[in-house]
Amino acid sequence: MRLAVLVSGTGSILEAMLGGGLPVDLVGADRPCRGLGVAADAGIETVLVARCEWTMRGTGEDSVIDGHSAADHDSAAGGVSDLGRRRFDREGYSCELAAVLGGRGVDVVAMAGFGTVLDASFFEWGDGRYRGRVLNTHPSLLPAFPGWHAVRDALDAGAAESGCTVHVAIPEVDAGPVLAQRAVPVLAGDDETTLHERIKKAERELYPATIAAFLGEQRAGQERGGRM
Repeated sequence: MRLAVLVSGTGSILEAMLGGGLPVDLVGADRPCRGLGVAADAGIETVLVARCEWTMRGTGEDSVIDGHSAADHDSAAGGVSDLGRRRFDREGYSCELAAVLGGRGVDVVAMAGFGTVLDASFFEWGDGRYRGRVLNTHPSLLPAFPGWHAVRDALDAGAAESGCTVHVAIPEVDAGPVLAQRAVPVLAGDDETTLHERIKKAERELYPATIAAFLGEQRAGQERGGRM
């Protein structure tokens, strides 16, 4: 089982995975980021499939990108200042990324702060190679507070607790079967930063352990299939 981790930022979740002994074979990114450096320093193969190469001139109706407003993704999506006038070819990008990973023999994909929502074509590439084999982590106890601003939404709702969820990713954002969750209390005086930091601490413990268990189950399934 070859594991790829997809990153877009600092690589802190990747660092937790490596610290937990996960056998990461490849790290991919949609933009230049520190996470690629973390992988390179660890001697792990890296690949950049830049989303900016799949962004085209569009119309105002394309001002919502990855389910969020263009303003949310202004700096995150490659520093493009006029995203509201550009269209992202999500299907083309998703197929390209799947082909790159598949060409390197990747079996399981773990998103670790990956900033691009993938089209259904990613999961169905290669006769469904990545269907049920893409994992994601989200900073809430799904199905509560899906979306880009989960931590802020929990605070705005006056929730007594939040947490993190590891789930199997599907084309619908922040959906798919839940594999594991860990609750984190919301404390008096919490703001978005302090709560998110406590959630990240739980996430860095829960996510690597859940991935390891998932890989074990996948290997066991392959072995059972080979004996049939």
